[in-house]
Amino acid sequence: MITDCYHFFMNTDERHRLIGELLRHRDQMTVDELMTACGASGATIRRDLDVLALHGVLRRVHGGARSLVLRGENPAYGQRELEDHAVKVRIAAGVAAMLQDRGHIWLDSGTTATEIARQLRQRDMTIMPMSLRAVSILSPEDAPAGRRPELLMPGGSLIPGEMSFRGPMTESNIRSLRFDTAVVTPCALNLKDGLLAHDLDDAAVKRAGLESAGRVIVACAGSKWDASAVALVASLDAVDAIVTDRRLSPEEHAHLAQHSVEAVIV
Repeated sequence: MITDCYHFFMNTDERHRLIGELLRHRDQMTVDELMTACGASGATIRRDLDVLALHGVLRRVHGGARSLVLRGENPAYGQRELEDHAVKVRIAAGVAAMLQDRGHIWLDSGTTATEIARQLRQRDMTIMPMSLRAVSILSPEDAPAGRRPELLMPGGSLIPGEMSFRGPMTESNIRSLRFDTAVVTPCALNLKDGLLAHDLDDAAVKRAGLESAGRVIVACAGSKWDASAVALVASLDAVDAIVTDRRLSPEEHAHLAQHSVEAVIV
């Protein structure tokens, strides 16, 4: 658990990440407590809480903020975006280094996939992204002249908040193409079951992506290993490589080797 302490000269992103992390361990915090933790003024903290509440990270209450995570509510995209950010950046760089220019890439949705999109925005390749967040990163209006990916849009239904594509139309359009590589970001992973998602619709889209690709790279932070999720995406036999920050035991390395899965530790 993070303990309260003064953090001077924090920028906005650093304060937001600290507030999000504190509210993973505390049911509720006051503005005064967050002022002490962040070394910021009350006006600054109140603005931060309004922004974080808008993005589904917390619930604004009189005099402070209430945790959504400890009350059993599913963390929204905004909350997940704050978690393990530095790890996701390292994983994204590791995945980008494994992708060849001029390739055709299927890119999953989620916060790790968004970081991967940032790594690919000046690469010469064709990408089908599964979220509008990745689309906006890969095709900014103010992009300078030079190399940039060509985008294929999957269509289908758009999930509010997540801004990700779902449904039979999405799956059909994915399966109508063949990709060099699918980059899958599972909600959970374990050595017994393989790749997991939180719901059946997400699992179906992930499955369509990996089954339409010649190579499957899994991008998975260590916090998702052995986490809980209900929908099976695929076994480890469908995976070619896993990029993770988890320090694997000799037994885990041996298990992955049995399934011919390359482990890339970042």
